[in-house]
Amino acid sequence: MTSALSQRTDFFRSLFENSIFLSALTSWFLAQLIKTIIMLLRPRSKRRRPRDTIETFLWRTGGMPSSHSALVASLTFSVAFSEGVQSNLFVVTFMFALIIIRDSLGVRRSSGIQSRVLNMLGRQVSEKLKVDYHPVKEIHGHAPLEVAVGILLGIFIATAYRFL
Repeated sequence: MTSALSQRTDFFRSLFENSIFLSALTSWFLAQLIKTIIMLLRPRSKRRRPRDTIETFLWRTGGMPSSHSALVASLTFSVAFSEGVQSNLFVVTFMFALIIIRDSLGVRRSSGIQSRVLNMLGRQVSEKLKVDYHPVKEIHGHAPLEVAVGILLGIFIATAYRFL
């Protein structure tokens, strides 16, 4: 029993001593924190309840800056600093980052716009024909500026972990 507990403790200790892990986690955390603060400072924000603030911080998507982009940029640059750009691990993280960034800019953003329009049309048809309409979930992707700021934040955090 003591051995299993010791192994678990060693695992978490080594994880939280790993600069690559810390860089990625810090980038995600700061991006979500900034996004939450921006949401709270918006004058017409509907999300002023404590629950909405917590949900925004923990897992809501979309908004400035992109936490997905910050995390993968930080991960990629941390690996580049640690292992070099010629390493296989760098290539994997770089390709992973491209997929994540492309997804947040393209697929998720496009489906979010489509679901918003579908819900608008559904409400209009529902009102005119007096039928029930159940809205679809609106997924929030990112605008290019949100992704760019997320990438810059991730690069800055990775650089800070490397050189500070």
